[in-house]
Amino acid sequence: MINGYCKGKRLDEAVELFHEISRKVPIPDTVTYNTLMQSMFQLGKVSTACELFRKMLASGQVPDIATCLILLDGLCKTGHIKEALKLFQAMQNSGLELDIVPYTILIDGFCKAGHIEVAKELFHQLSDNGFKPNVVTYCVMINRLCKEGLPDEAYRLFGSMGDNDCLPNSCCYNVMIRGFLRNSYTSKATQLLTEMVGKGFSADIFTATLFMDLIIYTNKSILL
Repeated sequence: MINGYCKGKRLDEAVELFHEISRKVPIPDTVTYNTLMQSMFQLGKVSTACELFRKMLASGQVPDIATCLILLDGLCKTGHIKEALKLFQAMQNSGLELDIVPYTILIDGFCKAGHIEVAKELFHQLSDNGFKPNVVTYCVMINRLCKEGLPDEAYRLFGSMGDNDCLPNSCCYNVMIRGFLRNSYTSKATQLLTEMVGKGFSADIFTATLFMDLIIYTNKSILL
C-alpha cells in the first residue's frame, strides 16, 4: 500500500499509513523505510527523507545496501554533493560489499554539480579500487565531457571502452553523437551514426531531433 501511494505521488497518504503502522506491530521494516525515503527524494523532500533515515536508525532497523544507494542517489540528484561524499565514505568504511553502482552514482553527482575534474579523478581511481566502469559509468562521463566542450576527450574515452571489456551500447553511441553535434563536429557525428547503424543500433528521438534541426538550418542533407 505504501509503495502504491508513493508511485502515485500520494506521499501524505503514504506517510499517514506509515505512522499508523508504526503505532502497531509489526514495526516498519527496512523495505518500508526505503520505499518512503525514495519517494521523498523524488519529490524533492530531502530534509524529510534524511529525518526519516534518522528515525529508521533510532528504531533499530539496520540500513542495507539499498538504503544507502537510495540516500546516495537522492543526495546527488538534489545537489547535496558534500553530504553524498560523506555517506559514500561511510559506506566504504562500513564493511558493506560495494560494486560499481555507488561509484557511478557519485561520479554522476560530481558531474552534475560541475566538478568534472573530481569526477574524472574518481573515474580513473576505479581500477585502483578493483572496479571496472560499466556502460552507465561511461555514458555519464562521456555526456559530461561533451557538455564541458571536450568532445575529443569524450571520444577517446568512448574508444577505450573495449579496454575494460565494455562495448558501447545504443545509449553510449547516442550520447557521443549528440556530443559531437552540440560541439559542431558534424562530420564525426555522421560517421559515428553510420557506425552505430551498422552495429544494429538506431538513433533515439533526441539524436534524431538534433540531426533534423541541423538539416533544416543548413538547408541540406548531411547524410549525402
